[in-house]
Amino acid sequence: MTTIRKFIDINAPAAQVWDVVRDVGAVHTRFAPGFVTNTVLEDGARVVTFANGLVAREVIVGLDEKLRRLAYSASGGRLTHHNASFEVTEVTHGRTRLVWTADVLPDTMQSLVEPMMEAGSQAIVKALSPAER
Repeated sequence: MTTIRKFIDINAPAAQVWDVVRDVGAVHTRFAPGFVTNTVLEDGARVVTFANGLVAREVIVGLDEKLRRLAYSASGGRLTHHNASFEVTEVTHGRTRLVWTADVLPDTMQSLVEPMMEAGSQAIVKALSPAER
């Protein structure tokens, strides 16, 4: 299994970042606009449409308010396994680190998933860091 991890530094308070991350139905408007073009909520899941045309059904595995952690999993297409999480940590007052971790199988999917996570990371910084807008 391949693990991909992105460390995303955001110039915003952790509480503000967490408020956006936990809003699982607003990925396309609040969290990663431009990278994600639509999000539709279903019972316990969301269907996310990416700018590259890929559509994924992501099951919301856990939303932990205390840990500021969102975990989800996706399947289908060429992926036989995918689970991921976002963890929000305050670095200093007004500065946050978002850690995005994904585990994928088969390992060959890293070449698709990692560039998408990089593009997503850039969209997240742009959306959540006021200085980046």
